Amino acid sequence: MHSLDRALVLGAGGPVGTAWTAGLACGLHRGGVDLGEADLIVGTSAGAITAALLATGQAPDRLATPVRPTDSGSTPPQVDGRRLGEAFAVLGDAASDPAGARRRVGQIALAADTGPEQAHVTRMRAMVGADQWPDRQLLIPATDAETGEQEVFDRASGAPLPSVVAASTAFPGIYPPITINGRRYMDGSLRSATNAGLAAGARTLVVIDPQAHLFPREMLHQELAVAAAHTVVTIEPDPASIRAFGSDLSDRTAWEPAYQAGLRQAADTAAQLRLVWKTGSDTD
Repeated sequence: MHSLDRALVLGAGGPVGTAWTAGLACGLHRGGVDLGEADLIVGTSAGAITAALLATGQAPDRLATPVRPTDSGSTPPQVDGRRLGEAFAVLGDAASDPAGARRRVGQIALAADTGPEQAHVTRMRAMVGADQWPDRQLLIPATDAETGEQEVFDRASGAPLPSVVAASTAFPGIYPPITINGRRYMDGSLRSATNAGLAAGARTLVVIDPQAHLFPREMLHQELAVAAAHTVVTIEPDPASIRAFGSDLSDRTAWEPAYQAGLRQAADTAAQLRLVWKTGSDTD
């Protein structure tokens, strides 16, 4: 039984993935596909930024260029390289005990010297451009830094939208865990890059996954089985977009090339997606 018509899932991907997703959403809108019309939007980590933009009715082209610290009134990110390396080492060996790995990464995140929480919240407020949650369904997962468990925030959570986006994007060693309702939260992608299972109940599901070329697809396939949508469309970077990304998804110098790559790829994607998005019918 499908309780929703259309759901949109936007996955993690660092600053470069943020730019590409925003460009893709902008290009799709120009091609007649308004992703902001989704009945449910799920945004994880970088995907939470564009998800918040779309859900609050804003145009994704506000992310055509990166928000500079001087524009947002915040300081640049303060990366703790040693702690970041420790986090990647733990995550790289997480297969046997993923829950334990998330708890260890949480300890690393809490110990990292990554500057004040409010600086990251200020950066995310400037990118999202909204303080209030929308009336439509918007889900943003984050990870409890102490327990390693997932928390899914929505407008009923009693937390400001910029703080939740900041929490979901707070990768250990790059940004500090964010305090919400007395708990500290870190990046929402530590359990899943897309969290597509949160879109269960939708008849039509569109998943945009900027990191699809980097990681195995088993987790996504499992989550799509949980979502059990009638029609599923997954969109991942094409070869030209991957070239525009470069080798580091955190490289902000690749922001504008990645955004333009998303715009270009949308032209090829819109024709396929237009009928699916409007009718819920597969075009294959």
